[in-house]
Amino acid sequence: MSAHAPRIVQEKGLDARIAAIAEPVVEDLGFRLVRVRYLALNGGTLQIMAERPDGTMNVEGCEAISRALSPVLDVEDPISDAYNLEVSSPGIDRPLVRAEDFDRWSGHEAKIELDMPHDGRKRFRGILLGMKDDAAGIRLPDAPDDKPDTFWLPLTDIGEAKLVLTDALIAAAQNEGVAPGAGDN
Repeated sequence: MSAHAPRIVQEKGLDARIAAIAEPVVEDLGFRLVRVRYLALNGGTLQIMAERPDGTMNVEGCEAISRALSPVLDVEDPISDAYNLEVSSPGIDRPLVRAEDFDRWSGHEAKIELDMPHDGRKRFRGILLGMKDDAAGIRLPDAPDDKPDTFWLPLTDIGEAKLVLTDALIAAAQNEGVAPGAGDN
């Protein structure tokens, strides 16, 4: 996996502003930003998901990111209210945010939501087929006989994508050393 592969699925609004602040800090520590999400519930929570270039993460990595990111966020002050900072791994049912994620997790079930409809639909759930020509492939197991079951979705149209938790995914993740919620901080 490439340490500097660009994220193709990115945040919008306040989350995008926070990601622009967080990503250089995370990368300087040798990690890759996966996702940023601010939730205004329960006093506000800022969730930062990150991983090493090999897809792993541990508690010490989460702590290092939290210690480095907290003062930067205090100076930049993108959130006016008080909030809790949570740094964690992407976990097993992780978001797919880089082109290489679609190849790495090929053969596993995923949910993909598009910003722009493709063949009249925006939501797809099926088996990942990897990448081809800047498009992620997905095969729908429940497609009607008279409809196509395989789609190649342009990366530029993907708004959100994530793996679906299955027994096969859990087994594959354990073989790769990825633990669910590893390092939640």
